[in-house]
Amino acid sequence: MDQFLQRPADWLTVGLAAAVIILFIRSFVLGNRLKRIKQNFNEFMNGTGVEDLEQIIISMKERISQREASHEKLKLSVEAIAERMKNKKGNVGFLRYNAFAEKGNDLSFSIAVVDDQEDGMVLSGLHSRDQTFVYAKPVKQGESQYTLTPEEKEAITQAARSK
Repeated sequence: MDQFLQRPADWLTVGLAAAVIILFIRSFVLGNRLKRIKQNFNEFMNGTGVEDLEQIIISMKERISQREASHEKLKLSVEAIAERMKNKKGNVGFLRYNAFAEKGNDLSFSIAVVDDQEDGMVLSGLHSRDQTFVYAKPVKQGESQYTLTPEEKEAITQAARSK
């Protein structure tokens, strides 16, 4: 036997044989681990009716992408609506008053209808015993090219506060 280990090729053979044995043991251990992983996976997926988990994950990713695109479209739509709402004449101020202190009662009125930039109009009705006069004045940034009465200014202020 001493003569067998004298040649370098013999040492190489012994080394390779040891490597094969180690690799065989390692392969056996990894095979057992893989078997346990398969068992755990089968227990995890038991009763779900899922055949191809990868396809399900891909399908879910596609649906998430579609939902994100839809969400972005909705977000842009809501922003556009919000921007349009700023320009809607929806802020209203209303004031009743007695235009003629010596006679009558609070039958005169001023109504202001403006947007968030205080653009719109003010409508005033002056009531006396014999007749009623109605005036409409355009409003731009809370002011008008026509003289505004204190009541009309108050109606515009009320409308601006109702944002």
